[in-house]
Amino acid sequence: MKLKICGMKNPENIFEVGSLLPDYMGFIFWEKSARYFDGIIPELPKSIKKVGVFVNATSEEILTKAEKYDLQAVQLHGNESVDFCENLKKVLPKEIEIIKVFSILDTFDFEVLKPFEPVCDYFLFDTKGKLPGGNGTTFDWKVLENYPSTKPFFLSGGIGIEEMSAVKEILKTNLPVYAIDVNSKFEIEPGLKNIQLCTDAIYRVSSNKDN
Repeated sequence: MKLKICGMKNPENIFEVGSLLPDYMGFIFWEKSARYFDGIIPELPKSIKKVGVFVNATSEEILTKAEKYDLQAVQLHGNESVDFCENLKKVLPKEIEIIKVFSILDTFDFEVLKPFEPVCDYFLFDTKGKLPGGNGTTFDWKVLENYPSTKPFFLSGGIGIEEMSAVKEILKTNLPVYAIDVNSKFEIEPGLKNIQLCTDAIYRVSSNKDN
């Protein structure tokens, strides 16, 4: 089980969270977000994959940010089509992972995933809300019981310390949960993460403990 801490913004805070060695750190390049990133990423341990989060950006914009910030993954949080993902895969360096986000509330048609499987490395399931992400609420994870694919996925949407027990239960199933993605419930304010909560999350994920 891997951990992604998303919505990083403040350089000092980025460095502090980086010292905890999460597997992924997310930087949001959507200008309407309160966590919009347009700064300098301090040098991080090589084991941490930097993820750029985009919402309906062009391939050129994504490629520019990937080169500027030395991204190891891009997360597509908009209405990107299969063709868009396929073309993006062609222009990005092969080592950059593509994570395609799908928003869920109480139901979801998993048939829409099939054409995306060849053009994405991972899926990410988030809660459908007013914003593309960071809404701070969970969706009904029972929906995932019908997940028909072997494609590994990130579990996101309002995950806090209090949800870790439920995460542990999902890990007991045969679902290919690759990572959990945390953001708003680990913040002091948008973009500023609580180091103690992040430390606690990393401990629980790495040790598979829920208390």
